[in-house]
Order: sequence, then C-alpha cells, then structure tokens
Amino acid sequence: MILAKQPESVTALDDLGRVRLSKSFFMREFLYSEVANLHGIPNIPDDPDLAVAVGKRLCEELLEPLHATFGKVVIRSAYRSCAVNGFCNEQQRAKKKGYTCASNEANFAGHIWDRRDANGLAGATACIVIPWFADRYENGEDWRALAWWIHDHLPYSSMYFFPRLSAFNISWHEEPAKRISSYIEPKGCLTKPGMDNNTGSHAEWYAGFPELAVQSA
Repeated sequence: MILAKQPESVTALDDLGRVRLSKSFFMREFLYSEVANLHGIPNIPDDPDLAVAVGKRLCEELLEPLHATFGKVVIRSAYRSCAVNGFCNEQQRAKKKGYTCASNEANFAGHIWDRRDANGLAGATACIVIPWFADRYENGEDWRALAWWIHDHLPYSSMYFFPRLSAFNISWHEEPAKRISSYIEPKGCLTKPGMDNNTGSHAEWYAGFPELAVQSA
C-alpha cells in the first residue's frame, strides 16, 4: 500500500513502514533517525510515493546486490525529512557536536528522498555498514578496496566513506555522478568523471573479494 500524502495516523505510518522496497528491505528501517528520536521531530515523508519510488531503486540496484554478495547490510542513516535535516544542519552550523547534515537544498534527492534536486531529478542516499568489510577494515584493509569493487560492479551515483567501521554514504540518482570521496586517508576525492581512474578495471584493489552475486527474484 502506498499513500498519496504524508501519513497522519499510526495506521497510515505503519502501512508505509510495511512497504517492501526490495526482497530484503522494508521502508521502516530507513526511517530511523537519532536526531528525530532525541528531539521529537517526525521523520516522515511529505511525498511517500516519491520516497518509496527512489527507495526501491536504491535497494534493488545497490543494496540488494551488496546484501547478496557480502551478507548483512546495516542501515546507519537513510531517509531524512526536511524538518529533521534542517534542524540537524542548524545544529551543525552552530558547531554542535554530533550533527553532520548538509543543507536541505544540498540533500534534495540525497538523504531527503521525497524532494527532487535543483535539476528536477530524483535520488536517494543511505549510510550503511557492511560487517563483512568492517571486520577486514579493522584488520587493516584499505577502504578503497570496497570503493573500487562497488565502482566496478554497481550503478551507484556517489559514495562518501567515514572512518568509523568504514561506514559510507551510497546514493542512487537518475543521473549518476560516479564520484567517490572519503574522510579516511587519503581524504578527498578518489575519483570522478574526467579523472583517469574513473574508467577501466580496478580489480587489483579487491583481490580475494567475492564475485558479484546475482540474487534470484
């Protein structure tokens, strides 16, 4: 069941949470937010239809292949309402610790799934941890190994890696940017269109990784 307007009752919100985005993922797990919980700000889409539509693409094209190949995918942060993201960004600009949200406009078609970006395009972002790789990262594996594996195998738009557990933002977008950046050394942009390393195989980085698994319907 998909709703045409923001849920205004427990039943309606429960129905939205039960929407199955892909074989392994339901909408409910993408709505959790520490900021929303701590400050009592509803993290509910204004446009559930758009949020579900882009959530399906994110899950089916990116998260399901990762789940099938590496096992469990942990959702750290995903959908944010404009109210939640806007509050978080205000706290960040006030230099409050623990708040790391960009502006609402910068997050349209990113963490804010139910708003199109300035070009009228849709997208969705989730911050995830892959335990299979987190264990390897803790033992010294370079974050770029996973970054290049995804770059070579999946139709992502952007990725941004973080030091704790090698968590990373991964985005689906109607016009993929094919850009990877990181807060882990070496910090900054690893690749983007126009750089020599944006095309071709990077298999030397991920020797010993499993082959991309094709999950049955």
